Amino acid sequence: MTSRLSSILPVWVVIGVGVLLVGLLSPSTWYFSGLAILLAASVLLTFIVQLALPQKEGLVSRMMASIGGAVVLVLIGTAVLYPLSA
Repeated sequence: MTSRLSSILPVWVVIGVGVLLVGLLSPSTWYFSGLAILLAASVLLTFIVQLALPQKEGLVSRMMASIGGAVVLVLIGTAVLYPLSA
């Protein structure tokens, strides 16, 4: 696995698990608050992971891919949880 992919996938996995936990454990009135917190956590986690790497070349593209994938995961979670929140 390349360093690019190995630094992006952990964020996606954490956010994917977080979306599942929000859907399973939180009451329906808290779905969107939980998903917003996950988006904020994805930005912080991305900064932590990317700045911990010794390679700084490609930092912006790795961060864009990491946060972009997290946004897509939260979007999918929102599309699934929205009908359940009514």
